[in-house]
Amino acid sequence: MTRLQARDLKFGFDSRLIIDGIEIELVSGEVVALVGANGAGKTTLLQLLSRHLKPGSGTVSFDENNIVEWSRRTLSQRIALMPQFENRDSSLRVIDVVSLGRMPHCGWWLPMSLVDHQRVDEAIQAAGLDALRERKIDALSGGEWRRMILARSLAQDASVLLLDEPIAGLDLKYQVEVLDHVRRMTKQKDLVTVITLHDLNMAASFADRIAVLHQGRLIADGPTVDVLQPELIELAFGIAVEVIKHPIHGTPLVILCANPRSAFAR
Repeated sequence: MTRLQARDLKFGFDSRLIIDGIEIELVSGEVVALVGANGAGKTTLLQLLSRHLKPGSGTVSFDENNIVEWSRRTLSQRIALMPQFENRDSSLRVIDVVSLGRMPHCGWWLPMSLVDHQRVDEAIQAAGLDALRERKIDALSGGEWRRMILARSLAQDASVLLLDEPIAGLDLKYQVEVLDHVRRMTKQKDLVTVITLHDLNMAASFADRIAVLHQGRLIADGPTVDVLQPELIELAFGIAVEVIKHPIHGTPLVILCANPRSAFAR
């Protein structure tokens, strides 16, 4: 069983702590949804877990090995981060960008093997990009771009998958297809998977656990049915909700207490 652990993790700028003493253990075979209001520290935590940022104090370990001691190539073979934002100025094709996910395995100068090409094809299919594989990336829509970056992360074939808002900008069909594929892959390949999400109902539908960040602190971490409670959601997001049982799936279903149309009733 693969374990990714953060122990007393702290990070900040000047005197402001963005991540304040987080302790979390992530194990293979589970999809963990990381939720919280804007500015809660979700993206920063993923960057710390992937060593894209260096913590002010505390450690991140992979199976008891401190990741700070790994080479960049070893790190990239084991931990894949899908970023929320990335430079789009390029004339590369979609297949070129997705193929970059294989570089930690085959290197920059060696030709890709049959296995490498298979992983790239699998990732392109999983992200629904078959028809776009030859398209120049500067011609992609925002949603198509997000699916391409997801495909690159999937092609990396790492043991740990950290996805920062993977369904942002996608229509409902692709949101469901992407999260369903990530969940199935997590179970089949026994991955450690963490996904930042804003949609609590999507989190309830696809995640095994939900971890809630509030002002840089982890205020809840557990099964979706235990974490998605009205009081906790109001604390983390500042809005009153009710949580009922989904009539079809039985998962928690978060409903606004306030009528969003009431302000326009007059």
